[in-house]
Amino acid sequence: MDRFFVELEDIDLENKSLNIYGEDVKHISKVLRYSNGDKIEVCDGHNKEYICEIAEISKDTVLLNIIEEVKVNRESRIKLKLYQGLPKSTKMDIILQKLTECGVLEIILVNTKRSIVNLNDKKADKKFERWERIVYEAAKQSKRGQIPKLRGVLSFGEALKDMSENDINISPYEAEKSLGIKEVLSSERVKKIVDSKEEVSIGIFIGPEGGFSESENEKIKENGIDSVSMGPRIFRTETASIVASSITLYELGDIGGM
Repeated sequence: MDRFFVELEDIDLENKSLNIYGEDVKHISKVLRYSNGDKIEVCDGHNKEYICEIAEISKDTVLLNIIEEVKVNRESRIKLKLYQGLPKSTKMDIILQKLTECGVLEIILVNTKRSIVNLNDKKADKKFERWERIVYEAAKQSKRGQIPKLRGVLSFGEALKDMSENDINISPYEAEKSLGIKEVLSSERVKKIVDSKEEVSIGIFIGPEGGFSESENEKIKENGIDSVSMGPRIFRTETASIVASSITLYELGDIGGM
């Protein structure tokens, strides 16, 4: 069953109805070719889901009747925030899509020393709009209970300050030899934090192509962030983001569970 997101104000629980607006109207009517009586799945972006029946399709709106509220929690209690050093080309597209599928809650773009892309131009707004659409479509496809938040661009220093608010922070670094990501995530320190809180915020800082500079990695460690290895092989930045997130949510969250 196809899934769509709506705003809270577009849901009328008293009359058991809701409205879909925007680009999704065209997708429902023209692409999927749904008609009155067809059923779809709707989420309010706050973990509440509804099975709905299409009552009416107009040019700008799809009116639906709520048939059933579905009580399924699709979001992990591990609130994962991925800080991504800006990559070039279309790598950001795959990063956003796959991190959304994995269950990352927030993706923060960071301008680091080796970042090549400059978003401080006239095309920045259009890029963000397209990236937000990629996140939205991936959230629909993977049946997320929330749409991951995309924000930035932060400076390196701003990213470190932002990470200080998290419960746990790690940063994969290709030259790290003394500490592995699994060692950190399975440590008593991390287990104690995870076991003591209902929700745990975890930050992962990934460098762009070329990774972090030595000075950046030193500042990362000086700010109490664990610099970790992900094994003997070197990952591309887009792969590192996906792998680090997957490992973390497997070790501490709900990937691999029921």
